[in-house]
Amino acid sequence: MSDRRRILIGVTGGIAAYKICEVVSTLAKSGAEVRTIVTDSAQQFITPLTLATLSRDRSYTDRDFWQPTHGRPLHIQLAQWADIFVIAPLTANTLSKLATGMADNLLTNTVLASTCPILLLPAMNREMWKQPAVARNWQLLLTDSRFHSITPIPGILACDIPNNTDSQSVEVLAAGRMAEPQQILAHIYSLLHTQGDRDLANKQVLISAGGTREHFDPVRFIGNPATGKMGIAIAQAAVHRGARVTMVHGPMNVEMVETLSEVTLVSVTTAQQMSDAMLSLFPAANLTIMAAAVADVRPTAYHPEKLPKRSLPQQLDLETVPDIVAQLAQKKRPDQHLVGFAAQTGDILAPAWEKLQRKNLDAIVANPIDQPGAGFGSDTNQAILLDRHGKKQNISGCTKLQLAHHLLDFIDFSPITL
Repeated sequence: MSDRRRILIGVTGGIAAYKICEVVSTLAKSGAEVRTIVTDSAQQFITPLTLATLSRDRSYTDRDFWQPTHGRPLHIQLAQWADIFVIAPLTANTLSKLATGMADNLLTNTVLASTCPILLLPAMNREMWKQPAVARNWQLLLTDSRFHSITPIPGILACDIPNNTDSQSVEVLAAGRMAEPQQILAHIYSLLHTQGDRDLANKQVLISAGGTREHFDPVRFIGNPATGKMGIAIAQAAVHRGARVTMVHGPMNVEMVETLSEVTLVSVTTAQQMSDAMLSLFPAANLTIMAAAVADVRPTAYHPEKLPKRSLPQQLDLETVPDIVAQLAQKKRPDQHLVGFAAQTGDILAPAWEKLQRKNLDAIVANPIDQPGAGFGSDTNQAILLDRHGKKQNISGCTKLQLAHHLLDFIDFSPITL
């Protein structure tokens, strides 16, 4: 982050408290001001000294809460100081207190005194999470628009007995595990950008991401270096702004996909498969963003068995593949918005503007893939954003999540007049 932002993190008594160390450390290294509140039960798992050391700032406990002050009470000071308030892990006990407005310690008093967005990360035994009383408290809490959340994800918990989980895949285990640090950090950065505004609430967003592969035998294919990081960042940003998101993606790193627990995922390999999926899902989408690097050509012949090296063709016959974004543009209704990407080298502006007009797009991201820290595989990016009205915005080097938010800010969601 380029500017200093104030983030207050409350830690309650669950084993998942260890994960917050990485979050606190990463935020502090990025230039944010980070302070922490540690409940009495949380201190059974993590010490205030650890968090104070990682944050380079104060870590507060109930002992501080009950000390006399010479100015405003501590919970008022902290509530007015924070730009964002994060509670991780959120136990069933503290969840119940927040849902009913109880204030019996520093953490809960600070929640009631604050007005900033609050990000909640529940974590508990999966049977506890499924209890009707916990579900009622959770749903009641989320009726307050100030509260944002990352719901627990499936996974092996600290309370699981190894012999009972060896035969179970993580995917079939019920939710209960707190989200991983990278997913938490992404949501925090989004809240710092939006200040909790859910401007995409009730919108269905469809995103394509990653590269496609066109095989000519089971192990060889025509592909590209796309990793899907930009598409993932757009999906995260849209979810954090309240959208319902579906992402159609080519082959991608499993760990990256796992950060999208709140996104409906459709996995494909070839351009044709991506075309079929996008065309099927497109009618329900309010906004479609084609961030995938789709193949332009494919081999005309496929060999079902691996070709020995001596049998490899000296010349590979190719044919063009469907132009997905052009097909979507032909089917686009006035109430739908379609955004494309133009990955270019050299002059990026003229080709992007030509592509926007030729394919009837509402906006396009001109992406200079020959620049350092931009394009395929990098964690950062830069771009020129263009829309159909001629509006232009230059985005200098930033994280891909920041670029995603700049893009969503840039899009004009007003209906198109025919």
